[in-house]
Amino acid sequence: MSDRLLTDIDRRGVATVTLNRPDVHNAFDDVLIEELNGELEELEHDGTIRVIVLTGAGKSFSAGADLNWMRAMAERSEHENREDAGRFAQLMRRLNELKMPTIARVNGAALGGGVGLVACCDMAIAEKSAIFGLTEVRLGLVPAVIAPYVIPAMGERAARRLFLTGERFDAEAAHAMGLVHLLAADTDSLDRETENMIGFLLEGGPKAQASCKSLIRRVLSGQVGSGLERDRSTATLIARLRASDEGKEGISAFLEKRKPSWSPEKD
Repeated sequence: MSDRLLTDIDRRGVATVTLNRPDVHNAFDDVLIEELNGELEELEHDGTIRVIVLTGAGKSFSAGADLNWMRAMAERSEHENREDAGRFAQLMRRLNELKMPTIARVNGAALGGGVGLVACCDMAIAEKSAIFGLTEVRLGLVPAVIAPYVIPAMGERAARRLFLTGERFDAEAAHAMGLVHLLAADTDSLDRETENMIGFLLEGGPKAQASCKSLIRRVLSGQVGSGLERDRSTATLIARLRASDEGKEGISAFLEKRKPSWSPEKD
């Protein structure tokens, strides 16, 4: 792996993944896409990882696609472009469907595909000075690959405006539409808010959290069904979790007024 991507894992199993191309505002090209995809796959299969935090080095979260890479791809065939876009789509899907909770620590501008990264994370915390934008139309393009994740995150009405105008919007607007959950006044506050969120997440059962993420996707895609089918599906899920080792431990810990086994000890 190159130095375009940095990963730090602490003793709690919190992995901080940092896009490390600050000279180009952490814009991604084919190399960074491949490395981030591979890194997320490794982290998902590492049984010790509880939370993943995604952030950017320097002043920006991610400016989206590297325009020099896009210019080079414009000279390639449609087939090559389709293959290339498919790898980016795989990255978005992987980030969106990771079994562990994910936090976007938005330390600066998030543009184009950078907004897609934010939308694919379960939670997003942004500095108030951060700027967002879906600027693809200004390049004669569309936010096609990220649309399935960005539209649910910001809502159809906001997407209709921002996809079509390509205008930039501030963190408060991102917060108001639901793209961002929390705002932080500065970098120190961003770190504190991120750490607070990590603390909440570490109190939850890892298998229950993975099931929550899967359940949300199934409900939104209509896979849970309706009526009797829905009742059976959801009843089966809760029954399985109640009878699981994690479910038994969680209930016992609550009744015995102690921390469950997955909750980290306080320093």
